[in-house]
Amino acid sequence: MSHGSTAHGPLAQAGAPATTPPRAPSGGQEYDLPEPPSKVDFSRAKTAGEIPRLKVTLRVRRYQPEVTDEAYWEDFPLTMLGTDRVLDALHTIKWEHDGTLVFRRSCAHGVCGSDAMRINGRNRLACKALLKDLNPDEPVTVEPLQGLPVEKDLIVDMEPFFQSYREIMPFLITRGHAPARERLQSPEDRERFDDTTKCILCAACTSSCPVFWTDGQYFGPAAIVNAHRFIFDSRDDGGDMRLEVLNDAQGVWRCRTIFNCSEACPRGIKITQAIQEVKRAVISRNV
Repeated sequence: MSHGSTAHGPLAQAGAPATTPPRAPSGGQEYDLPEPPSKVDFSRAKTAGEIPRLKVTLRVRRYQPEVTDEAYWEDFPLTMLGTDRVLDALHTIKWEHDGTLVFRRSCAHGVCGSDAMRINGRNRLACKALLKDLNPDEPVTVEPLQGLPVEKDLIVDMEPFFQSYREIMPFLITRGHAPARERLQSPEDRERFDDTTKCILCAACTSSCPVFWTDGQYFGPAAIVNAHRFIFDSRDDGGDMRLEVLNDAQGVWRCRTIFNCSEACPRGIKITQAIQEVKRAVISRNV
C-alpha cells in the first residue's frame, strides 16, 4: 500500500464508516488507497501536556586563559522548561547567549561520562541533573571538577586521571594461547565483580576525593575500581600484577574511607567497598 497517498472523498471525513480494503491482485500490484481518517483531536493539542517553564540563573565559573589569568563567575538568567537539565541550560547559554562558553558533552544520556562537573558544590553529570531539583530560586553554580588542571571554562585536563587508569592495566590478561571458543564464566563468578563494570570513567569519584585534591600522585578511586573489575574476574590471570601496582604508598593505602567517591558516583557503584576488597586482596593475595 502506498504511504504517500492523500485522503480524498468521504474517507477523509471524521466519523466516516470503515471500509474493508480490497485485496491486492496477484503479481504484487497494490491499490493506491486513501489514508484512513485521523482519530486524534488536534483542537486540544496546544494545551494538552503543556510543560511549565521556570526562570533560573546559571552561575558559571569561567576561565579564559587567552583573555585573563584569573577565573571569575558569570551569571546567565534563563527561562527553561521544567524538564530541562543543566546540560540543556549550558546549551542555551552557548547557542543563544555566549558562544565562547566551552564544556564537554557527548551522549547526553548518562553513559559517556564526558559532562561531569561540580553543580551546586557536588560532582554530577550535567545531563542527569534536573534544574527543578536544584532549587532554581537560587543561582545554580556550575564549575569544573576539582583536583584536575582547568584548561578553559568547564573543561579540565583528564590526562592525570587516565594515566592512573592505564597503570592498572584495564584489560584482560591471560596465559597461553587464545581458546577456540569463548572463556566461560558462571553467574556467581560474574556477580563477584559486576558492580565495578558499571564505571563510565567520568572522574566524578576521583575528583571528589580530598586525598586526590592534595596529592596528585594518588591513583584515585576510579583506577582502583577498574582494577577491581579485573582482579576479581575469574577469567583474568593478571590479578597479582595489579595488586602489586596498587600496593604502593599512592595506591589503595591512601584511601581514608571518606565515602565522597561513593556519593559522587552517578552509576551508584559501591566504590568504598570495592577499595576495601582490593585492600584485603593485597594482604591475603587471595583473588
